[in-house]
Amino acid sequence: MSLFAEFHFPSADFALHPTLERLPELVVEIDRVAASEEVLTPYFWVSGVDLDEFESVAAEDSSVEDLQRLDDFESASLYRATWTANVDSIVYAYTQVGATILEAKGEHGRWDIRIRFDGADTLEQFQRYTERYDISFELKKLYETSQPRTGGQYGLTEKQQAALSTAWELGYFEEPREATLDEVASELGITRQSVSQRLRRGHHALIANTIRVTPVSAEKA
Repeated sequence: MSLFAEFHFPSADFALHPTLERLPELVVEIDRVAASEEVLTPYFWVSGVDLDEFESVAAEDSSVEDLQRLDDFESASLYRATWTANVDSIVYAYTQVGATILEAKGEHGRWDIRIRFDGADTLEQFQRYTERYDISFELKKLYETSQPRTGGQYGLTEKQQAALSTAWELGYFEEPREATLDEVASELGITRQSVSQRLRRGHHALIANTIRVTPVSAEKA
């Protein structure tokens, strides 16, 4: 049975630590991670800071290279990069023990990360991995899915599930659309930006739990 764990990690044990230290207002949210052998290519959202300043600081950050801005939106911008340093950091649990990073949000001093494990054995491997590389963390929550066909089974939070369900019921996903993002936000009683983020993160969680990105080497096996 899948296990879900929510952790706090010091930013020093994750990529982009130097950039987060120099830009206290910076918020980084990982959208997804593509894995190929020993190379991880994260796609992540950046907000809270001037983008030119972020790119300038990140260019001096040895933990990332090949930084590219892909899309700009009102609330955040999407980037892609390659992680080069912190090879033994928590992010490499993605390939080392087969865990799936569902959500990861980095701010000054720490990362909040939500991880899905295939079972207790995978979780034990993860614990041994963190002990081996002296990675510190604070476990905030650990739970399993006890009911089938629920949002939790697919890594959704209650708010994400509510946003997706409401958008579906109102016809937001129809072609042509029968409801606008503003109408979905009004139905939920939240801002347009909030519902947009919940839908985006909900889509990510669904994909991460149904179409897992695996290393290229594994796909060829």
